[in-house]
Amino acid sequence: MHYAQQEFSVRLQWGLDAARLLSGQADHCVVVDVLSFSTSVDIACARGAEVWPYHARDDDAQAFAEARRALLAARRNRVQPSLSPASLQQLADGSRLVLPSPNGARTSLASCAAGTIAGCLRNAAAVASHLACEGGSVLVVAAGEVDKDGRLRFAYEDFIGAGAIIYGLSGSKTPEALAAEAAFVLARHDLENQLGLGASAAELRERGFEEDVALAAQLNVSDCVPLLRDGAYRALEALAEA
Repeated sequence: MHYAQQEFSVRLQWGLDAARLLSGQADHCVVVDVLSFSTSVDIACARGAEVWPYHARDDDAQAFAEARRALLAARRNRVQPSLSPASLQQLADGSRLVLPSPNGARTSLASCAAGTIAGCLRNAAAVASHLACEGGSVLVVAAGEVDKDGRLRFAYEDFIGAGAIIYGLSGSKTPEALAAEAAFVLARHDLENQLGLGASAAELRERGFEEDVALAAQLNVSDCVPLLRDGAYRALEALAEA
């Protein structure tokens, strides 16, 4: 049983179930999956792309992409558009990308908040500024890591990423939110090294994706606010112009 902590305006919870069960009790939901879904969404949307979250790169993913006239992201690599943030740095304006992810994408799709945003370290200040302007309660959902057996695992980078967004918000904050904020304040001057010491980054570096860790550790380099609407993330500015 999840407790919504509705007496607080800024809340932090973990994983898919939190998004599914608690996001409807907040005005805004921010999904944080620093390595790498949220970072990838920020980079892609900042380049004028739209990103369709999808739960997994399974047999149905290609048909899902074709129905939306979109490109299905490849398995993680640096050459083709994929869940690797580095692979999206040259994505063309107007691209439509289906981005499967077992953590961030699934958590995004589970959210039933009217305003669901992809947040990371890169756009933390921009997201917090947008939420401050909008007003209302905020649920920050740290996606965490899902092991092969389906169990949710704590992800240090998501805790820090959530804290970076919470740091820019005012209002009453849950103890969990305050703890994430404090962790971010301690780590903020050494983010690449701090994230690099975590298990998720170590796994990526072993596979040769050091650049993804470096990109994800950049703080407030993006003013993009990717908002989930009609099944796809688009930059807030693009939605305003539509």
